[in-house]
Amino acid sequence: MRILIIEDEVTLSKTLSDGLKEFGYQNDVAENISDGQYFLDIRNYDLVLLDWMLPDGNSIDLIADIKSKTPKTSIIMLSARDDKESEIEALRAGADDYVKKPFDFEILLVRIEAKLRFGGSNIIEIDNLIINPEEEKILYDGTEVELKGKPFEVLTHLAMFKDQIVSKEQLLDAIWEEPELVTPNVIEVAINQIRQKMDKPLGITTIETVRRRGYRFCFPKKV
Repeated sequence: MRILIIEDEVTLSKTLSDGLKEFGYQNDVAENISDGQYFLDIRNYDLVLLDWMLPDGNSIDLIADIKSKTPKTSIIMLSARDDKESEIEALRAGADDYVKKPFDFEILLVRIEAKLRFGGSNIIEIDNLIINPEEEKILYDGTEVELKGKPFEVLTHLAMFKDQIVSKEQLLDAIWEEPELVTPNVIEVAINQIRQKMDKPLGITTIETVRRRGYRFCFPKKV
């Protein structure tokens, strides 16, 4: 599960990030709307912790954008506003929950668990291909495909952005925890694994190389 924290209070965002990592959640941290939009453009998130007031604007306007692109992403609004009207405004804008500052981390964690447990499924279904990110499982015509680890994550990320060209740099940023420590050829290795373990045996094409630009998920496309 991956969570995006958009919060400009550095101490609070670090506390949230460290605490979530202890419970097994991957997370990214943005301190303003602009940085938050950058992460949302390159990665798919199960949940977003969104501070109301940020240095570059009111984040409530970001809720509709998140929901339009990834409607299954849960959003918990974090706010120092304790009036009923603000809570109603956030929920009507599309937030799934509203947590008033200051808050207890354990209570927030329970709310996060509830949203992820009862939120929409992240299963990707395209034609007769099913990709289940939560269980790291792929089914094609009801038969399970043996593809795990980074190749699975690369395939899943490209499928989430179906028909869009995704560069090597974007894939590195989205999937590797420390992209600066690996070389771009790890992407080529992952793509080759997908083609050898999945496309070739099944007689399909899931990913096409776009010269000098990156890769695009193109299934269904018969060989």
